[in-house]
Amino acid sequence: MKKILLVDTNCSSKPIYDYLVRSGNEVFVCGGNPNDFLAKYAKNYVELDYSNIDRSLALVDSLGVDYIVPGCNDLSYKICTELNSQGKFYGLDRNEVSEIINNKKKFRLLAAEIGLPVPRIIPHGEFSDILPVIVKPTDAYSGRGVTIVRESDRDKLQTAIEYAESFSRTKTCVIEEYIEGQLYSHSAFLSGGKIVCEFIVEEHGTANPFVVDTSRVVYDFPEDVIGRIGDTMLTMAKHLQLVDGLIHTQFIKQGSSFWLIEVTRRCPGDLYSQLIEFSTGFRYAEAYTEPFLNQTVSLKDVHLKQSYVMRHTISQQVAKTFSSLQFNLPIQIEDLLFLSLSGDMVKSSPFGRIALLFARANSESELSKLFRSTLQRELYNIY
Repeated sequence: MKKILLVDTNCSSKPIYDYLVRSGNEVFVCGGNPNDFLAKYAKNYVELDYSNIDRSLALVDSLGVDYIVPGCNDLSYKICTELNSQGKFYGLDRNEVSEIINNKKKFRLLAAEIGLPVPRIIPHGEFSDILPVIVKPTDAYSGRGVTIVRESDRDKLQTAIEYAESFSRTKTCVIEEYIEGQLYSHSAFLSGGKIVCEFIVEEHGTANPFVVDTSRVVYDFPEDVIGRIGDTMLTMAKHLQLVDGLIHTQFIKQGSSFWLIEVTRRCPGDLYSQLIEFSTGFRYAEAYTEPFLNQTVSLKDVHLKQSYVMRHTISQQVAKTFSSLQFNLPIQIEDLLFLSLSGDMVKSSPFGRIALLFARANSESELSKLFRSTLQRELYNIY
């Protein structure tokens, strides 16, 4: 029996944890919040702020860990690459490669070097010439610290910079051209220098324009665009010598053009893995986890289907005490995971969430109707 350490306790990592347990190995999870889902759910929980690399290394040594698995946030993946500085573990890129991918400024510089399509970085001196611009922390996530500046106003730009830097671990930010268009994600699995499986998901933010809370798998996405996105990912993978495994990309599409917004190698949050599995039957969490266990991404017995499922994070535009939900339309609930209890003070998105909802429809038109009511925030009322 091998010992495995899952570096995350968020509920989004539950499918990963469940697969690890089914593999018959001894599984430990670590995280600093004993009230997190996996901290209460897992058999072997270690309360530890894993951002403290020395303490994390000590835990790995004391447990005699054979495999480490990152969870569903960028910090988890970053820490795992640092824990792997000696190359002892599997499925992890070199730490310097991880830093390039997860730091927005470094990723934009890489994109310019090898010709990847990304929004232009705007130097402060050119701010007035290119509007609107979007200001982001270089190393934050979930839409935190993001502002769009649409006017040639230096004071507004400075306020946006200070706001972004307040959410950055390194107190840095990036100013870039703001691209209008539809946001999607491309989730693909690399094996032997090829993409062996890929999915396109349409994404929207209803409570907060910078935070994805509503999504669905797209089955009729233009094949030529998928091909070009895949080629772009393979170009980056070859240049950075990425190891086999997941490569997850958010991009904005406008007509037949697209721009990469963010690339990660960790499992996306808010149970994205379940959206793929409910919609297509593909065991996403398993495929994500296999490279960390020194296994090839398995496509054995894969028979993809097309089901009509929506994922929605129920959250609020303003902070208030949560009492109850009232649905305004009849829906088929595939799964509903509550993250807050009645009586809890729930912060506004992205800092607070009430529940993760998966709703199933019988047809594409029925899903479109459900999707539309959700985007208009008419599906339910929050009390």
